[in-house]
Amino acid sequence: MQGRRLATTDEIVAIVSPDSDDVVTRLATWADDRGIGLSTVDVGDDIDDVYDENRATLGVTIGGDGTFLEGIKTFAPRNVPQLGVNTGTLSFLARVEPEDLEAALDEVIHGRATVDSRQQVAVRGPRVDTTGINDVMIEHVPPENPTDRKITRLDVYADDEYVGEFEGTGLAVSTPTGSTGVSLSANGPIHYPANNHTLQLVPLHTHQLGVRPIVVSPETELRIVTRGPASLLVDGGRAHVILEAGEEILVTGADKLAHIVRTSYDDHFFTAISRKLGWDIRGVDEPARSPTSTASGAVTRSAGVSADPQDGGEDADTLEHALTIATEAAEAAGEPLRELHGQVESIAVKSNKSDIVTEADHQANRIITTVIDNEFPDHGIVSEEQPRRILEDGYTWVVDPLDGTGNFAHGNPNYSISIALLEGGQPVMGVVYVPETDELFTAIAGRGARRDGEPIGTTDRDSLDESMLISGYDPDGSFLSQFYQETRGVRRLGSAALNLCYLASGSADATWEYDTYPWDIAAGLVIARAAGATITDERGEPFVFNFETDNRSALLGSNGPLHPALLEHLETDLPERDR
Repeated sequence: MQGRRLATTDEIVAIVSPDSDDVVTRLATWADDRGIGLSTVDVGDDIDDVYDENRATLGVTIGGDGTFLEGIKTFAPRNVPQLGVNTGTLSFLARVEPEDLEAALDEVIHGRATVDSRQQVAVRGPRVDTTGINDVMIEHVPPENPTDRKITRLDVYADDEYVGEFEGTGLAVSTPTGSTGVSLSANGPIHYPANNHTLQLVPLHTHQLGVRPIVVSPETELRIVTRGPASLLVDGGRAHVILEAGEEILVTGADKLAHIVRTSYDDHFFTAISRKLGWDIRGVDEPARSPTSTASGAVTRSAGVSADPQDGGEDADTLEHALTIATEAAEAAGEPLRELHGQVESIAVKSNKSDIVTEADHQANRIITTVIDNEFPDHGIVSEEQPRRILEDGYTWVVDPLDGTGNFAHGNPNYSISIALLEGGQPVMGVVYVPETDELFTAIAGRGARRDGEPIGTTDRDSLDESMLISGYDPDGSFLSQFYQETRGVRRLGSAALNLCYLASGSADATWEYDTYPWDIAAGLVIARAAGATITDERGEPFVFNFETDNRSALLGSNGPLHPALLEHLETDLPERDR
């Protein structure tokens, strides 16, 4: 989950341990001051009466790690991100201290926190079907007579391949989050838990010296068969059954990840294990971070634009920062679009599809514009989904949160998010993100275009019969009929922003748009031009971008060498109504 998505939080559900009244009072004051709803429930109680899946919800736990684990059970199945406030003693998971509560939450709602996706473990077997965030332990049952045998034998299979017989106290199957608990005390390795989606099998007091922990993928099915009675515990006893001889359990990675919010007020992972677990590979105090690191430890995909010493100055810094923010906003908005796109694919009723598409537009636009407003409150914003805020001087953003609505409504993956920044009314920075393929196209005017951080450029073909074309809206099919036989084909994708990006990356040699809105093409124009494309109107005149009008404009884009042939053919066969 992208941390920028948290900027649209409008509801907090807090799970509260006893003796936390002071912290709850402060949380209520903070939420009320910011117009954010707050509901509190006691630890162990259900949240169904206060949780609304249609609101952007942040889960908060107030207590120690036990309360945090209860929060995982509650919030993870609902895909709700969770922040842990520590009012306990030795807390390793809940890492925001009460004195930092308000500052940490401010960081969250400004979209500057990060979200770790934590692997959970799923357990199915006799009398048990549950998930956990830490570990599954299968151990011997203590005998009534202390002199009786105190070992258990377990046969283990990985995807039906026999691993072997484990003889000893038992086994622990832990997640990376749980690697610092039982598995660490059993000489298992520490796993850095953030966005680490693995499981490890750790023998407990094994009788074979050569047996070592095994790391597997979350898709691996671990089948464990008991040769005698065994005790099964999940997350320290939050689920517990006694297994009989010959019974089998299946352990694998859970489908739902847990989303844990981290702020700059949290202890970093290695600081936490140094202070709380006595991990002595370094001292408790960490050295100063490098100048390029962020306070919250956030790592985002690079848009691939580095500073040009020839550019310099405040404008260059603004554009680079804008590119970073636009990238984060687009990726954050892509998350709900992917989620809702999956719902569209499974719905047959047209009215329901329309509701989901409207909700997708709304959610994506809200995320993008909130992120921009947080970072650039003095900039204007033009979006199809909200009233325009246009500045005569300075910078204005042009946003299309869902370009390719028709494709989205029919479950087609060819839709995109388009975000551009204008200076003096002209696009100077563009980001186009494709949620279903996770492709990211970016550019700053005059400084090259990139896809996923790698430079891209147009083709150099100059002959129609060697070229592939893309068509946008073509109401009477005239462009298709004019060029289909003359080229290697004309394709129509249904997203103007994508059309320009595919021209920029060499996936097509030219693109035609009968008419366009400014928000459809603002970002794509920057990317295509920065990649070397030629953009004109249907007469070959330079394309004029005007974001202050609803009038549509024709656009012809090409790799450059092909442009004369396109114009000649287009002029010859242009319908009489357009002459």
